[in-house]
Amino acid sequence: MKKNLILAGLLLSSASAAFAQNAQMAKQQYSEASKQAASRYADDKKLCAEETSSSARMQCLRDAKAVYNNALAAAKTASASNNMSSNQKKQPVCAECGRVVAVNVSEKDGEGSAIGVIAGGVAGALLGNQVGGGTGRDLATIAGAAGGAMAGHKIEQKVKTAKVWNVTVQYDNGNKQSFHFDQDPGLQSGDLVKNSGSSIVRR
Repeated sequence: MKKNLILAGLLLSSASAAFAQNAQMAKQQYSEASKQAASRYADDKKLCAEETSSSARMQCLRDAKAVYNNALAAAKTASASNNMSSNQKKQPVCAECGRVVAVNVSEKDGEGSAIGVIAGGVAGALLGNQVGGGTGRDLATIAGAAGGAMAGHKIEQKVKTAKVWNVTVQYDNGNKQSFHFDQDPGLQSGDLVKNSGSSIVRR
């Protein structure tokens, strides 16, 4: 009986060690473990034949069969576990990783300030003041100031126009997101990127 317990320990440790290797060899490992289990089962039956009584022999054979079945079950479990690990490795592991799918450059008008409005208004008023006389001159001055203020605002916006880089990223999980840069990020379609704070960087 002690022999059987020792053999059981050896068999289980052998099965565990056999399936600790690469998942691609799962079938080959299972086949090898099955052969080892069958070989040890045959050896155990020979040992059982040496028992002195028939009841001891029967019990020994039952124990040997149980050990053999346990070894096969352990081999199947290890093979399934290795296959699962192999499949999991194929899954994307980076939830914040993606690929650049588009880079578009556009122009953004600058923001006008009070200086542009005031300067335009003064210039417009001076020009309006040159037109007509009396009430007409006053109206022209007011209209010139209003028009000049509007023109000054628009001119300042155009002077402060800046380029904007819009980068669209498609993540490994299928989601898409756009990022805006005030300077050229040096990215192009096809580049692999990942999130970094509220922006993206190469990976």
